[in-house]
Amino acid sequence: MEKGNIFLCDYKLLDGVETQEINNKKQYLVAPLVLLHKTPDDKLMPIAIQLKQTPAAHNPIFLPNDGDDWLLAKIFVRNAEFHLHQLNFHLLRTHLLAEVFTVSLLRNLPMVHPLYKLLIPHTRYTLHINVLARNKLISPDGVFPQIAASGENGSFQILKRSLSSLTYKSLCIHDDIKERGMENIPNFYYRDDGFRLWDILHSYVKGILKLYYKDDQEVKHDAELQKWIREIYANGFLQRQSSGIPQRFNSVSELVKFVTMVIFTGSVQHSAVNSGQFDFGGWMPNLPSTMQCPPPTEKGKATEDMIMAALPDKVTTRRTIDTLFLLTRKYSDFLHFGKYPEEHFTEEKTLTLIEKFQEDLRKLSEQIKDRNKKLPLPYTYLDPEMVENSVAI
Repeated sequence: MEKGNIFLCDYKLLDGVETQEINNKKQYLVAPLVLLHKTPDDKLMPIAIQLKQTPAAHNPIFLPNDGDDWLLAKIFVRNAEFHLHQLNFHLLRTHLLAEVFTVSLLRNLPMVHPLYKLLIPHTRYTLHINVLARNKLISPDGVFPQIAASGENGSFQILKRSLSSLTYKSLCIHDDIKERGMENIPNFYYRDDGFRLWDILHSYVKGILKLYYKDDQEVKHDAELQKWIREIYANGFLQRQSSGIPQRFNSVSELVKFVTMVIFTGSVQHSAVNSGQFDFGGWMPNLPSTMQCPPPTEKGKATEDMIMAALPDKVTTRRTIDTLFLLTRKYSDFLHFGKYPEEHFTEEKTLTLIEKFQEDLRKLSEQIKDRNKKLPLPYTYLDPEMVENSVAI
């Protein structure tokens, strides 16, 4: 503990969330606490699981030597992960935020504005895919309420809680990793690749914006720019000061960081949380969408039959895997990060900066490919060639 080798994964946001029935059978969702240990051979291993938030005699702490009890406890944790991942990290923090940024852009910035030119390629298909998601995935008769323990009502509870806890720092990868104490976790390729992508993107955004904003006063006096951020703060973050989202821009550096976050969220972050869903969730026990039995309240009772009975039924499993497969496909008109077939900028200096951005991404892609050749399980999701320019699926 003193050496900083113990980590806590806390699913408290799910505590007390309403669950539903699927095929006339009650479903279950827990809010577990998981302790993990960074081992001497640089692995992060779970060492203890408590399936409910409040300690009690009927809420035992499961350990790796507990046999089938341990396996069942891990599956309950993975079901909690399914809900938090899909609704908070995927839907809210990429799809819905990208929509907020896009709508405010289209409402407040004219096509000749440099920020419009910078951002518009990173909004491609975002509104279209979110309309489809509302109609086909999260609507009352959509796929998600049919497969998830939380159902429609519980899902909205999770979304509301997630929005209430959303902060600006958590959307900026350097700040987020530091705040969570994850700077020194070994083999953490999301952090490593994400840091480099953020830095390359930040340098590009800074170069472009400094061509048009010579000093902080020009930022302060850009009425259209200030309308853009005010609408994001008001309609996207519900004027919640605790979020840390700026209400206005007072400097070039503030603007550069925020715009970097906007592009990163709709491209890099979406790729990180979306692209691997089928790879890790295609094996259903690793990411079950629901659990059909209540969590165990004592040790020594779990059996293989009990575990099988707790897992989703065949129809729910098929629907879940079909959805994960669909969401991770690479389509024929895929545009990788930094590819701009529509030339919104025409000035020589901006075109030079775009070329440098693309070259930096190409070099990073080569470095990631070289590293992945040495890994037993390659991490490909933040290779710039695999990252899409926008939330498009």
